[in-house]
Amino acid sequence: MAPIPTPPAQPDDTPQSYVGLDRHGAEERARSRGWTTVRSLPPGSIITMEFVAGRINFEVDGSTVTRCWVG
Repeated sequence: MAPIPTPPAQPDDTPQSYVGLDRHGAEERARSRGWTTVRSLPPGSIITMEFVAGRINFEVDGSTVTRCWVG
């Protein structure tokens, strides 16, 4: 049986620190902190829930981040 792969380490960051920031500022900060994929979504978006290492997700209402999670 093949070994289970070890996912790469996530950036050492606190997702809640992005809540309240404007979308562009949050995206720039996330990239500068090592996130390889930054995804901004409107509230209520239908998305798949697969975990992607190195991805941070923002729910953006207007131009403000209202929720943030990794994967």
